[in-house]
Amino acid sequence: MWEAYDWKEEDLLWTGIPFMGGISGFQQAPCGAVTSSAICLGLRHRAPLSDRQKAKEGRNRARYFSSQVVKEFNRRFGDITCIGLLGIDFDKPGAYQEFRDSGVWRDKCEKYIEFLLEKLYAFEGDQAARAGGS
Repeated sequence: MWEAYDWKEEDLLWTGIPFMGGISGFQQAPCGAVTSSAICLGLRHRAPLSDRQKAKEGRNRARYFSSQVVKEFNRRFGDITCIGLLGIDFDKPGAYQEFRDSGVWRDKCEKYIEFLLEKLYAFEGDQAARAGGS
């Protein structure tokens, strides 16, 4: 999404690195793609804190859209936690390498990412349509 929003700040990409495997392998945490989409929505709807009304509206939009993403993801895939989605215990020695070698990341994780990107783009389209219709 950083490219879609023309943020062009590599630091934004690095903010998502710790979310692989839940949060750095703590799999009771949400899937990193789910967490990253919420961060993206927070950044997308940010507003200057000095403008209290716009900041409030931005917070409300970020919360609303994040809630929708999580609900739809959970409805589609049946869970939002890494371990619930993958069934791999990254605490076990060699589990990460097994995960990489098995292709699970390609079969499952990439589908989760694609789903979330589609949702984020759909929200953008909905917002653009509402703004154009106002």
